[in-house]
Amino acid sequence: MKNSTNNKMKKLTTITVSLLLAAIGAHAEVFKVSSPDGRMLVNISTDGGKLTYEVIYNGKKMIGPSTLGLNTDMGDYTHNLTLKNHTEGKVDEKYTMSRTKASSAHYIANTISIEMTAEKAPYPMTFTMQVSNNDIAYKYALGGSHTTDKDEPRRVTILNEASSFRFPDKTTTFICPQTGGKHFGWMSTKPSYEEEYKADAQMTEKSAFGHGYTFPCLFHVGEDGWVLVSETGVGSNYCGSHLSDYNPQTGYTVAYPSPEEFHGLGSAVPAMSLPNETPWRTITIGSDLKPIVETTISYDVVKPLYEPKTDYKPGRYTWSWLVWQDNSINYDDQVKFIDTASEMGYEYCLVDNYWDTNIGRERIAELSKYAQSKNVKLLLWYNSNGYANDAPQGPRDCMKTSVQREKEMSWLESIGVKGIKVDFFAGDKQETMQQYEDLLSDANRHGLQVVFHGCTLPRGWERMYPNFVASEAVLASENVFFSEHHAKQEGFELTLHPFCRNAVASMDWGGTIMNRYISKDNKSRHQRYTTDVFEIASAIINQTSVQCIAIQPNNLTELPQFELDILKAIPTAWDETRFIEGYPTKEVILARRSGDKWYVAGLNATDKPITTTLSLPQFGGKEITIYTDNVKKKGETVASSVMKKIKADKNGNYKVTIQPMGGVILKD
Repeated sequence: MKNSTNNKMKKLTTITVSLLLAAIGAHAEVFKVSSPDGRMLVNISTDGGKLTYEVIYNGKKMIGPSTLGLNTDMGDYTHNLTLKNHTEGKVDEKYTMSRTKASSAHYIANTISIEMTAEKAPYPMTFTMQVSNNDIAYKYALGGSHTTDKDEPRRVTILNEASSFRFPDKTTTFICPQTGGKHFGWMSTKPSYEEEYKADAQMTEKSAFGHGYTFPCLFHVGEDGWVLVSETGVGSNYCGSHLSDYNPQTGYTVAYPSPEEFHGLGSAVPAMSLPNETPWRTITIGSDLKPIVETTISYDVVKPLYEPKTDYKPGRYTWSWLVWQDNSINYDDQVKFIDTASEMGYEYCLVDNYWDTNIGRERIAELSKYAQSKNVKLLLWYNSNGYANDAPQGPRDCMKTSVQREKEMSWLESIGVKGIKVDFFAGDKQETMQQYEDLLSDANRHGLQVVFHGCTLPRGWERMYPNFVASEAVLASENVFFSEHHAKQEGFELTLHPFCRNAVASMDWGGTIMNRYISKDNKSRHQRYTTDVFEIASAIINQTSVQCIAIQPNNLTELPQFELDILKAIPTAWDETRFIEGYPTKEVILARRSGDKWYVAGLNATDKPITTTLSLPQFGGKEITIYTDNVKKKGETVASSVMKKIKADKNGNYKVTIQPMGGVILKD
């Protein structure tokens, strides 16, 4: 009995020592990274061989413990990780741009890089996070030793990503469902980021198509603040990602494209040569919406991939198709819209689909020459396809391969066309991202600006590709034409996007509509439900460097002169943007500066007037011009507009009332 007891004691002692040693070996390292102003704190832990993080802002937990890591075909970097080393540092960079909400930025962030090894993996994984005052950006890197060992991996496939976001239970959402599976839409042209958002939805609500949500995703953490999640730096190096449906245990997780996208061709998971790194996951946090609207994180952490061939010009364009549709794609109607652009002092006119068959290439060259004689340049529409979609609109098969593009773009350059709009991409696979990048690079060689429609979210592209203008990637103005439902939703949409879609990238909404009825005769079909001042103000609220003002030839004689005058003067290149007030889907007021001129624009999406006192120090003591709406009278389609001169007090305070579905503009 004595020996047996001794043996049991020895075994227990051995187990205790082993457990103690295991506990010591698995002891969690917690790295703390704070923002330069000290208001944001990120705790990164290696507890239990897993890499996790949590975010605290102003003492409030905004993101609970959330997982990090990659699972790859050469090793699983999501568990059983061992800390190798870490380094800390600081980023301090100034840069200028000409195509976004601000012409210059000063990015200051504290950084950490954590190197972890995984079981049986040939290389470590390095996790890098940068924390600025309101933004977090993180990425992963996988390396190679650059030896001549024939067995050394020189490429990697990322099977899935563990990156997740766990929000407090009280959080509500403003997010857009990702299409997938059987939901590829008309002629296989989805996913194209054109689904409907819900406002203040519960996290537990399932996505409409069972494939999660498109970036960017906006979260309201109750009284504690707001969080915007997105990604940047995605080109040919990766696929486009999105968020999964919510899981109470893990929150939202980064998800990859559906295998069925792109007709099932290509890979649903990304692959990279080694050494290499993933794109950045970005998180913007604020106690109010100001940091969300004003963030530049999409551009702060990326670099230009090539030099611009020319000085690409911002500007405004007319567009017949939005209201006159396919029948307007003929030579004579396009002359009318070129003349309208010239009359308004606009730089461009967009000729939409079927120009190749309805007008023909020889006459398009003549049309371009005519436009140039009126000091207007043409933009031309193209289908992206090859095998990318089944859409019949032409020109087709001009933009898929490098051989096609070189021939077409050389011709465009020779006839003086200054930009292209390429449509119908339908998917986020890496092969499609490669097409975007190749198309932009080739277009730059011929001095062409590029707008994408029926497409994915831009992810830092304004800085990465200097000839990139904007993408649609939103349920845009064409839907105001297509259905009365969307005409009624216009206020909802345009007071949402400054806080999410347009906060992270330039957005081609597609047109400020000045017809009272959405028809060529301006008398039939359904009406527009927004006021004239709402529409004009939306051209200031919506940010893109080449903006569509969808003014019709009839508007030149129908609109009050003061409306035409401000439509002629609206800039599209902004040096500074400031958030004043608002709430997604209800109201937004922004101030934007172009040179030394300030424009303040507000939209009201509700059915009640909104009265607020604006504090605008830049207008202090000045006489300024205000554009606003009268109270709607019985029998009016929409309320009439008025312009008047006012004087703010010495501090720039002025009380305004924005009518239902109306707007306000103040300018010095």
